[in-house]
Amino acid sequence: MQAVIDRKKKLNMTDTTLPTGLPAHVGVLGGGRMGAGIAHAFLVSGSEVTVVEASPDAADAARDRVLDQVQASADRGKLADSVEDAASRLTVTSDVADFAGCSLVIEAVPEDMGIKTAALESVAEVVGTDAWLGTNTSSLSVDELAQAVGEVTGHPERICGLHFFNPVPASKLIEVIIADASAGELRELAPQWVTALGKTPVVVKNRPGFAASRLGLALGLEAMRMVEEGVASAEDIDNAMTLGYKHPVGPLALTDIVGLDVRLGIAEYLSEELGDRFTPPQILRDKVAVGELGHKSGKGFYDYN
Repeated sequence: MQAVIDRKKKLNMTDTTLPTGLPAHVGVLGGGRMGAGIAHAFLVSGSEVTVVEASPDAADAARDRVLDQVQASADRGKLADSVEDAASRLTVTSDVADFAGCSLVIEAVPEDMGIKTAALESVAEVVGTDAWLGTNTSSLSVDELAQAVGEVTGHPERICGLHFFNPVPASKLIEVIIADASAGELRELAPQWVTALGKTPVVVKNRPGFAASRLGLALGLEAMRMVEEGVASAEDIDNAMTLGYKHPVGPLALTDIVGLDVRLGIAEYLSEELGDRFTPPQILRDKVAVGELGHKSGKGFYDYN
C-alpha cells in the first residue's frame, strides 16, 4: 500500500477551520498502537497529521492502523467528515524530515530514556524553532528530555509531556506534564490542545510517575502480589475492583492491556526514584521473562489465545 499521500490531494486546512486551539499540522513519531491512536485523535478532530515510522514497511502498517481506527469512528458515527477526507489529511512516511512543516510533534516510541531522547533530538533537528514538542512518556522525567532537546536546539522551553492513555480513541484523559523549563505559552496551549481533542487535561508537575501512572501502578503491583501470595485469583481480584469500586476494568486486566513489559519498566524506574513500595513483584518479572506480556502476546494474567 502506498505509504505517502500526495500533499496536493490534501485539504486546504487553516487554523480557522479547526476547533479552537488545535494545531493545523501535527506530527507523530512512531505508528504503533499508541502512536496510531494519537494520530487518529488529531486526524478526526481536523488536523493534518504526519506519522513517521522506522521503515517503509512499518509506515504501511502504521497507515493501515490509523485508517482502521478512522473507519471504526465512522462506523460509530463519531467522524465529522468522510473517511476519504480524513485519509487525505494523513501522511505516513519513514523520513523524519517530513516533520518540517509541523507546529507540534509528539513522540510515541518505547518507554526508554535513551530511545526517547534520541527520538526527540532527531525531531528537533528538522522542525522549526517555533514548533512545540510533546513526549508521550508515562513516567520518565520530562525535565531530562527537555534538557536533551535544549542541547540540540537551545530551546528546552518548547517541550512538555502529553501522556495519552491506551486505547486512545476510548480514553477521555490526557496528562499534561509541565517541565521546569516549559514556556508560559506552552503551559496555556497544551491543555487547550487536549480540550480541542474532546478529552480532559490533568495538569501535573514533572515528578516520577506523574499522577495516573503512579497511582495506577501502585494498585496494579499490589494486585500482582495478591495473586503471588494466593490471596485470590486474578479474575476475583479484578471483580472486587470493578464491582466494589466501580473501576471500568480491573488492575490485572489493565496490566494486560498496557503490557507487562511496559509496567515492569515503569516499576523499575519508580522503585529507583521513589523507593521499595514500587519494587516489581517476582510474578511480574517471571511473566515478562517467558514472554507473557498481555494482549500483545496472547497471554498475561489472562489467556487470550
